[in-house]
Amino acid sequence: MKRFLVSVAVLLLVAVVPMWAANELDIVNPAEPYVSIPPDPDAPTWSGPEAVLYDNGPLVTHPGGGAGGADASALQTNLGMNTLGAGHQFLLGYSMADDFTVTDTGGWDVQTITFFAYQTGSTTASTITGVYVQIWNGAPNAGGSVIWGDLTTNRLASTAWANIYRVTDTTLTTTNRPVMADIATIGTTLAAGTYWLQWTTDGTLASGPWAPPITILGQTTTGNALQYTTAWAALTDTGTLTPQGMPFIIEGVVVPVELQSFDVE
Repeated sequence: MKRFLVSVAVLLLVAVVPMWAANELDIVNPAEPYVSIPPDPDAPTWSGPEAVLYDNGPLVTHPGGGAGGADASALQTNLGMNTLGAGHQFLLGYSMADDFTVTDTGGWDVQTITFFAYQTGSTTASTITGVYVQIWNGAPNAGGSVIWGDLTTNRLASTAWANIYRVTDTTLTTTNRPVMADIATIGTTLAAGTYWLQWTTDGTLASGPWAPPITILGQTTTGNALQYTTAWAALTDTGTLTPQGMPFIIEGVVVPVELQSFDVE
């Protein structure tokens, strides 16, 4: 009986591990059929940023090169890359992190941050229901501390199709991975210095939400993002084993130096 129970436990472990592993990264499947999902004519489209303080990197590789003239973000399988997106599912406790630097002496009044995510199989009507954000004063895997936010408060102010499809370089016109622009309300002031964002996203579909990495034609290394699943780890493309960055856009205003407050002893 003991031997039988051990065997059952091993079989259950083998069955469970691939299921969890499949939620960590959206890997290219050569057998995936070509999919064409018509855009939802009633779904809003993101109008783009207005008061940009910082843009962490591009996502579009083929402007107007996707289905119906939409933009395409193409994974470069010709360079050996195979990771379409990284899992940052709120329900699983997964999240992403990436850094940015406040360069202005007076600091920044950060009003919103736009993140990008997709759920495979959605239409252009967004299925994203939550974005949870916190800001660290250093790398979360190297001694940093949370200075703003938490992973329990939903900061999502709006979500809409970014007019981008996440595709591969051999399937530019597939439409089953429409990328959403998810605007999170922040409302904090940051002094000059380097910070790390951590965020996790919720949605209504079974697939993802997935975070598409920074994508630049001809480049396999695009940044130094981290992914948290059961522990922090560098986000790498599993085909090329090269580090990846995450696109996000910070909006707000620069704080004039004369409006800074100082402690007087």
